[in-house]
Amino acid sequence: MQTIRAITSEEELREIIGGPTDLVLAKLADRLNALTRQFIERSPFVCVATARPDGGIDVSPRGDPAGFVRVIDDTTVLLPERPGNKIADTLTNLLADPRIALLFLIPGVGDTFRVNGTAVITDDEELLAPSALNGKVPRLGIVVSLTEAYTQCAKALIRSDLWNPDKHIERRELPPQGEILKLINLPELDVDEYERERAERYARGEGLY
Repeated sequence: MQTIRAITSEEELREIIGGPTDLVLAKLADRLNALTRQFIERSPFVCVATARPDGGIDVSPRGDPAGFVRVIDDTTVLLPERPGNKIADTLTNLLADPRIALLFLIPGVGDTFRVNGTAVITDDEELLAPSALNGKVPRLGIVVSLTEAYTQCAKALIRSDLWNPDKHIERRELPPQGEILKLINLPELDVDEYERERAERYARGEGLY
């Protein structure tokens, strides 16, 4: 690979991109308010970033009906933990390092909403009860204490044209999950059987809640 010139200081970086305006800096807040909390209450999807003990970073998707991330008060939100693959990267990361970042998306809306803070894992049944779906209360939740909360401008969504249905791609155009697993570590995997059983589980709603 050819040698890549690297930017190694903020001074050098700022010479290229400049600095934020006072207007941009004014959007940074340490709490929610009646206006910004609506971006959480109307969002059905959030990306969750946490730090691994080995120094790495993880980003994990979370989704449910809009409002599934509950605003407890102006500096606290609750993210219910639904069944997953049990690798539990986000949860194990938080046990070692409480820092967390959330990026909320709302279908059709260009602005996103960012939350930074620290988190604890809870199994408080009373707190988790209002997060029940399909009659199932989550066994765990992530309680986030906000340190920063702010809207992110729509430029990325405009450039990507993310919400344009004419640009959406059919899943069949990409390799199936089973084929990827077979190539990486499971050469004996029956891809067709894996994909059929997986689709049937999803159709039944098995393992979602």
